[in-house]
Amino acid sequence: MAPMGMKGDGDADLHEIDRFGRGVGWIAYPGETMERASHAVAVPNEERETDDVWVFDPVDAPGLDDLLSELGTVAGVVVGLDRHKRDCAEIATRHDAPVYVADWMTGVADELDAPVERFGSRLADSGFEAFRIRDSSVPPWQEVGFFDGETLIVPESLGSASYFRGARERLGVHPMLRLTPPTEALSGLNPEQVRVGHGVGISDRAAIAVEDALSGSRRKAPGLYAKTLRSAIGI
Repeated sequence: MAPMGMKGDGDADLHEIDRFGRGVGWIAYPGETMERASHAVAVPNEERETDDVWVFDPVDAPGLDDLLSELGTVAGVVVGLDRHKRDCAEIATRHDAPVYVADWMTGVADELDAPVERFGSRLADSGFEAFRIRDSSVPPWQEVGFFDGETLIVPESLGSASYFRGARERLGVHPMLRLTPPTEALSGLNPEQVRVGHGVGISDRAAIAVEDALSGSRRKAPGLYAKTLRSAIGI
């Protein structure tokens, strides 16, 4: 069988990652280089018997609905990056839930075939603060991060997939942002765990992993680019 390549297609195969107290993550195409990761977090709802489940940047896969039902009832599906529309609309429609898009994001809501709710500095009743990581036209990039005091969700600027990580990094800054890392947005949060949109999350010494990634971003950029080039040409 040929290698899957950067982005998987065809039949998905749900691979669970990042299981933690109130949530779970998964990769729908475990063999792909991009390692597109999705997450769901359960939040207590005092008005009903089941928890609310918030689903972040999901890629669909067989068995996903069963996985989500273990956590509770889907309250919303969230787009954390303008390019991460992924399967948000399809999953939201199946669960009769809206797709949540930051109120400052442009060019996203109109491309979603599902009801859309906007949010500002808080993601509805999820318990997550929402903050702007990047909003730029060069490169085109609209990304919102989420933090509830314990769990930090970073859709794109940080990742653990191999093409994000420089030498001895557990997390790395996205290759396109290596020279302009989002230090102001992400430094000083001290999360207990980090969930990312590409790769397995970090639960051990997560705050240190974030700070190391940001502080070493520029310095380790040449090595990362060289590694990527060697991989591309098969050296």
